[in-house]
Amino acid sequence: MIRRLFARNEAPRGRGAVARSVRYATSPLLASKTPPWRSKFLVAALGLGFVLLIGRAVYVQVIGTDFYQRQGASRYARTLELPANRGRIIDRSGLLLASSVPAPTIWAIPKDIEAGANQKRELAKLLGMTMAELDKRLGENPNFVYLRRQVDEAVAARVKAMGLKGVHQLTEYKRKYPEGEAAAHVVGFTNVEDQGQEGIELAFQRELSGRDGTRRVIKDRLGRVVEDLGESVQPIDGRDIELSIDTKIQFFAYQRIRDAVAEHNAKAGSVVVLDAQTGEVLALANYPSYTPGERKNLSGAQLRNRALTDTFEPGSTMKPFTVALALETGRVKPNTVFDTSPGRISITGSTISDAHPHGVLTVEQIIQKSSNVGTTKIAMQMPAREMWEMFTAIGLGQKPQIEFPGAVSGRLRPYKTWRPIEQATMSYGYGLSASLLQLARAYTVFATDGELLPVTITKAEQPVGGVRVFSPETAKAMRHMLQMAAGEGGTGPLAQTMGYSVGGKSGTAHKQEGKGYADKKYRSWFVGLSPIDKPRIIVAVMVDEPGNGKYYGGTVAAPVFSSVVQQTLRTMGVAPDLDVRTQIVAKHESVEESF
Repeated sequence: MIRRLFARNEAPRGRGAVARSVRYATSPLLASKTPPWRSKFLVAALGLGFVLLIGRAVYVQVIGTDFYQRQGASRYARTLELPANRGRIIDRSGLLLASSVPAPTIWAIPKDIEAGANQKRELAKLLGMTMAELDKRLGENPNFVYLRRQVDEAVAARVKAMGLKGVHQLTEYKRKYPEGEAAAHVVGFTNVEDQGQEGIELAFQRELSGRDGTRRVIKDRLGRVVEDLGESVQPIDGRDIELSIDTKIQFFAYQRIRDAVAEHNAKAGSVVVLDAQTGEVLALANYPSYTPGERKNLSGAQLRNRALTDTFEPGSTMKPFTVALALETGRVKPNTVFDTSPGRISITGSTISDAHPHGVLTVEQIIQKSSNVGTTKIAMQMPAREMWEMFTAIGLGQKPQIEFPGAVSGRLRPYKTWRPIEQATMSYGYGLSASLLQLARAYTVFATDGELLPVTITKAEQPVGGVRVFSPETAKAMRHMLQMAAGEGGTGPLAQTMGYSVGGKSGTAHKQEGKGYADKKYRSWFVGLSPIDKPRIIVAVMVDEPGNGKYYGGTVAAPVFSSVVQQTLRTMGVAPDLDVRTQIVAKHESVEESF
């Protein structure tokens, strides 16, 4: 049986049997022996590979784990800034001078943009750009670029309606300035990053800006928030800044100085209005001005806050201080007589003249007529040191301590360097310099019974004490002289105001050019207070380079003073102290004054 089965399974003989009889071990290829080093090399290579992988794993997971975790997180985790709302700037009554409103910003991921030439052209037109500008912007960064920040809502809506892939929007905040150019030099403005650049926006940047918050999130590649990581730090909004400015007074003061500059074809003008009881700045206006929200093609002339940054020789407005010092030291009395004939006086070879010979004048009349000769004779009775100490006491040569950028100190040289002619000219306002704000503040000594008040641009909660410079008796006597100077027979009758008594001093001076003075370039100003018995306000007006033939302060600046005083006192609710029916207001031009 076994044999039969074996026989049955035997293969048939033939050509197939020859193939089966081949022995593979006799093949020259398979019969060759493998070198021993090859297997050892392969084993060593595999072992080294495992060692390298293990070493890399140890480095990544143990040694460099912090670095790789940060790198990983940077690819999916983002820290979002939660911007704080910028504080408002408001006037003393709570009316808005500056506030932030939402404004869309258009941004893009250039590598994701899919837009045809016509679509790009339309986008550029909506954003106020040329095609070249748009292409340049898109070529700056493939992952993120701002196309236009803080656009109008209508523009943002039209861009969104285009439905362009890769073009996105986010909400930022833009400052709005309701009072426009009237209050521009007070509030200033911010840049596109909401950082203060001028005015109150700059001076109170820290208080207005607050503190931004943060939020840690996971985002996908399209910028969508997927998940929050940890707790958010909430933003702290900036605080509101309440100014001493009165919007109504500010607007009227700006209008009036703007009109005066146009009327007299002048280069520029400024007005400062102070509260005579608190030292608060009720108005500070300059022309030329600008619109804070629209700052294209601005010039330095528009940006300059002239009332604080420009200094000038104050001229005849300094005569009351010289006379007040003489009264205070007992050297003269209001009725002391001086002979100013023949209208000129020589000091160490230099001649000082009056516009007209006045003959014999009392001290009161010296102020009323603005006599250089009379003022010089009074000044030369006093030591230079006393005059310097008085000028210093009223704030000259010192930077005003006001919460505002750009305020300057002016110039007041040490008394030891004064020559006799310089002491004489300083007595009537030449050889020293001051800003309009400094001059307005100096006049607080006459309004407050002899005390110099600190000035402030923020609202004062209560009256502040000043530094005594003159006695109440001297201040009262000077108010009477200032009233005479602004009345009939004085140099500033056009300063008279219907219903309110006023006192003040006009000033006119040649402008300095190089080392000398320009023949036909002048500055005109008027500084005064009202009502005269119990002053509530001080108004200082300056007009730079009036150019239509009129240049005396009593003609150019005094009418501005008159209008601003009347409007301000009415706005403040101050009752008139004169009977309007019997009040006679000067209609003629002011007389020429010495300068």
